[in-house]
Amino acid sequence: MSEEYAQIELMPGQLLARGVCRHLRSHDFVSVEELVPTSGLRVDVMGLGPKGEIWIIECKSSRADYLSDKKWEGYLEWCDRFFWAVDTDFPTELLPDDTGLILADGYGAEIVKMSPEAKLAPARRKVMVQKFARHAAMRAHAARDPRFVNVF
Repeated sequence: MSEEYAQIELMPGQLLARGVCRHLRSHDFVSVEELVPTSGLRVDVMGLGPKGEIWIIECKSSRADYLSDKKWEGYLEWCDRFFWAVDTDFPTELLPDDTGLILADGYGAEIVKMSPEAKLAPARRKVMVQKFARHAAMRAHAARDPRFVNVF
């Protein structure tokens, strides 16, 4: 690892996302960050399970961060389960009862409340799996090639 990479400071939400992604691996999920399911939306973390399950996790680092999010309900139609990821200091009583909850930090996470399942239609699932694959491939390419330009 280069010294430059080691010195990158992550923002609080990025630290939560890193912990969430690490935890998802323990459930045999792979994940990507900042995926765009449709124009105008960008999810913090999308997890893809071993049976094609799609989970979306929104990372909120503070009360103000949560209260300023007006788009989260638009994510529900793009996943089987929806979760909030917050740290232990977050006022969880603000979060809607019909969503999942993950407590996270920069090193790991724990699902403390499973989200209700709302299965995606097969056509929507296919679109999301393709978006996930393309997003992951572009991120991998960019990590290998500093001249890679993502035109999308």
